[in-house]
Amino acid sequence: MIKLPPSRYAVFILCGVLLGVAVGVGSREHGIGWFAAVPLAGLVLLGLWDLTQPRHSIRRNYPIIGHIRWWVEAIRPEIRQYLIEADEEAAPFSRDQRALVYDRAKGNPGEHPFGTLLDAYRDGYEFIGHSTMPANPADPASFRITIGGPDCTAPYSASVFNISAMSFGAISANAIRALNAGAKKGGFSHDTGEGSLSPYHQEMGGDIVWELGSGYFGCRTEDGRFDPDRFAGHARLEQVKMIEIKLSQGAKPGHGGVLPAAKVTREIAETRGVPMGRDCISPSRHTAFSTPLELMAFIVRLRELSGGKPVGFKLCVGHPWEFMCMVKAMLASGVTPDFIVVDGTEGGTGAAPTEFSDHVGVPMREGLLFVHNTLVGAGLRDRIRVGVAGKIVSAFDIVSVLAIGADWANAARGFMFAVGCVQSRSCNTNRCPTGVATQDPLRQKALVVPDKAERVYNFHRLTLHALSEMLAAAGLEHPDQVRPQHLARRVSTTEIKLFSELHTFLEPGSLLDGSAISSVYADNWRRASESTFVA
Repeated sequence: MIKLPPSRYAVFILCGVLLGVAVGVGSREHGIGWFAAVPLAGLVLLGLWDLTQPRHSIRRNYPIIGHIRWWVEAIRPEIRQYLIEADEEAAPFSRDQRALVYDRAKGNPGEHPFGTLLDAYRDGYEFIGHSTMPANPADPASFRITIGGPDCTAPYSASVFNISAMSFGAISANAIRALNAGAKKGGFSHDTGEGSLSPYHQEMGGDIVWELGSGYFGCRTEDGRFDPDRFAGHARLEQVKMIEIKLSQGAKPGHGGVLPAAKVTREIAETRGVPMGRDCISPSRHTAFSTPLELMAFIVRLRELSGGKPVGFKLCVGHPWEFMCMVKAMLASGVTPDFIVVDGTEGGTGAAPTEFSDHVGVPMREGLLFVHNTLVGAGLRDRIRVGVAGKIVSAFDIVSVLAIGADWANAARGFMFAVGCVQSRSCNTNRCPTGVATQDPLRQKALVVPDKAERVYNFHRLTLHALSEMLAAAGLEHPDQVRPQHLARRVSTTEIKLFSELHTFLEPGSLLDGSAISSVYADNWRRASESTFVA
């Protein structure tokens, strides 16, 4: 009895048979035979290679057709995003969220017909209560706050919605130009990210928050330490409005970074102040300070070098006692930062190790509430402004963080959508299809700066317009009037609780006099010391 070859070889055998037929036809001087023989020969050779190569067992068992697995897998994200993904399914931003940004960036207010697509009876559904006596909508241009504590001589009037940190190198020159031009037109600020103040940040004249990371890019010595003279040269520029020390970031808190030498272009090297031909290292920790008290002294030094501008720091909350160590250092030294920005583990515009993105750091809302409560309990909240960053794209996103202690909100990926990002999640490949997150000069030409700058401006303008109308419906006139009792969350199919009932809020000075009712705060406060970050 003849034993037939396994069916998994059928395509390979068929290609061989058809190749023989094509060669036979071609040998009788019929051109079509040779025309067909060429691709069939290529497939047969591919099948022979699959049978002998040692790396992929699927290709050895399924010559030729085994490649389909990799072809389908390569286009799976696009197929899912455009054909299968539900409108409200966040991965990490839902289609509805992206569509809202795209609409507003194009100048449309962002409306949809026939009622909400959200399930108002699912756990976690959130809403703001409306008033029987709504207020008149306020001018969104008035939605500003003054940042600058008692030791700041050059306070900054900031919008309540701004562009969060994105470095030159992580995003393209044209993306930075568009973001900064939009910020200039809309009167809001643009954070440089830790990659330093590039010429493209300065070209359009928009307000700048200069982020100072552990690599001290733009103000570093040859051995990577802080250079006060170089810092002062940038910090005193009129365009630079605030200085932000990056202690950690949401996507990869506690993790440094390496930009390989091959990716350190001449522009990046000049901007960051690093040599060509060598890896650009972002250490996981600062060298300018190592204790909470030294951090406070560093804040004083930066404020003096910058000419009295607001100086603060950004962090993703990790060990709770470490932030309390900083607060105790504020009390012991009498020095307070002008602002603190709370990043969340859900943040991240570029690439980060999977475990860090998924499992390291406190989510933004919990981090914000902890920072706000600690400052209140220590009697310092009225001296320090608090901002947040992490998955904010709508007016309700802004309201939801204002209700639990934020003074303003930053967004990175929301503004990336405004300049054309389609969430292809190829930020780490240098092959961004829209020219946003790439250094490829041809790819970034696709991003037309004047058009995208207008979209950045529109997104900010219409988001604040929506915020104004939402606040008015709640009977409020300014974002600083939002309180926890104004928002609510469904916690079960039969129960809704106000934010003021859901969350713990400390009384002013309660950490100092020992009256804090929460053991989490009281225990960590006792553990914290101003002289060390170690519990």
